[in-house]
Amino acid sequence: MNKSREVYAVIIAGGSGTRFWPLSREETPKQLLSIGSDKQTLLQATVSRVSPMIPLERTYIVTNSGQAESINLQLFPITGASWDSRLIVEPEAKNTAPAIGLAAIHLRHLDPQAIMVVLPSDHVIKNKKKFHNSVLIGVRASADGYIVTIGIKPDKPETGYGYIKSGKRIKEGIYNVEKFIEKPDKNNALKYLKDGNYYWNSGMFIWQADTILAAIKKYMPKLHEGLAKIEKALGTGKSKEITETVFSKFKPESIDYGVLERADNVAVVPAEIGWSDVGNWNALDCVMPVDMDNNVKKGNIISIDNKNSILYCGSRLVAAAGLENMVVVDTPDATLICSRDKAQDVRKVVDILKKRGAKEYMTHITVFRPWGSFTVLETSDRFKIKKIEVKPGAKLSHQLHHHRSEHWIVVSGTARVTNGDKAYDVHSNESTYIPMSTRHRLENPGKIPLQIIEVQNGDYLEEDDIIRFEDAYKRKTEK
Repeated sequence: MNKSREVYAVIIAGGSGTRFWPLSREETPKQLLSIGSDKQTLLQATVSRVSPMIPLERTYIVTNSGQAESINLQLFPITGASWDSRLIVEPEAKNTAPAIGLAAIHLRHLDPQAIMVVLPSDHVIKNKKKFHNSVLIGVRASADGYIVTIGIKPDKPETGYGYIKSGKRIKEGIYNVEKFIEKPDKNNALKYLKDGNYYWNSGMFIWQADTILAAIKKYMPKLHEGLAKIEKALGTGKSKEITETVFSKFKPESIDYGVLERADNVAVVPAEIGWSDVGNWNALDCVMPVDMDNNVKKGNIISIDNKNSILYCGSRLVAAAGLENMVVVDTPDATLICSRDKAQDVRKVVDILKKRGAKEYMTHITVFRPWGSFTVLETSDRFKIKKIEVKPGAKLSHQLHHHRSEHWIVVSGTARVTNGDKAYDVHSNESTYIPMSTRHRLENPGKIPLQIIEVQNGDYLEEDDIIRFEDAYKRKTEK
């Protein structure tokens, strides 16, 4: 793409996606969901979209430790490679400025001449060719020292986005930025739409790693001071420890407010690329087809006389009649009902669930793992019943639990069981018992999925009661 400098993709994938609850949860945020597509999640689509321009070996993902495993699980099937070495893990979420700064020092450590294409992981872009062309224009401008942002040409008076006002033309396809504007009211949004020189702020950026770090040093000196300490430790045995210590002291700040709104070398590439940030349920009709009454419908739905509504459900039957401007989202353990103009308030529901300590904000009843999945069927103080599915050839970690025993009943397939010092096979309609504090393992040696019912019994039944001794997926183990 650029003769003198290598270009790297940096995908920001640490968000919690609270505005898409109950479909999104803390363990499965928006970027890990299939929204607007039955084929790929938003993260998978982002990686697929950028890979024709930037090779996978120069694509990095900034995330947190809680999502690293899920990201690896999602990307391996479409890339055929582990992402462990290309995950830049934030110790905690601190908004985009610390996340981008952390990525910049990592890339500069690898390549002092690096150019970064920074992309959110949870956007929809329909026109890939125009997207690629916009990135190419931005890369050329970044090589001249510009901080580049991609601006989306508005097609409606949107009040939910920040705007960028463009100034003088620098060269073909790129302009100076005069100013950034916060989310406007309806009247101003109409003025910006008619003016023609205002663009939505997409959150997609292109710059040299050196350029953005110099800007952070100038406008965010405390952040730069901390990043310099982390950069000095890269490649040493103390890198992780120092990163965690320094990161905890950073203020949560956006790169827009911290740098872009203050710098004088910011440029915008105007783009018409079929873009949507799919910010909440109200935006679903931008990325999914609607019926003749302007309803979005997905799942097992009976819809009678509904208008301009979002009806997003799963396999459970949902019947809706006479709704207008409403959102109905049904999952196996939670249902959301709200008016479309209150879709932004879903995050308030999540806040309440967090305060209650409710599991419905954290995880779904079906949880995916590298080896397969489990679904919680029933739970009580002293027992929990799960349905477990293990993929052919896969195996769980060699592990033990201090506070529970487990009884496994094979529904289909063959289970290879390690139980203490014994190893044996368990077939369909057979069972086995794993005593508390016993090292054990479950494997699927067969060609079809292994399905078992697991009955746990004990004083403590949470997922963190696990000690791993060996794991095929490189998760943390006891030494």
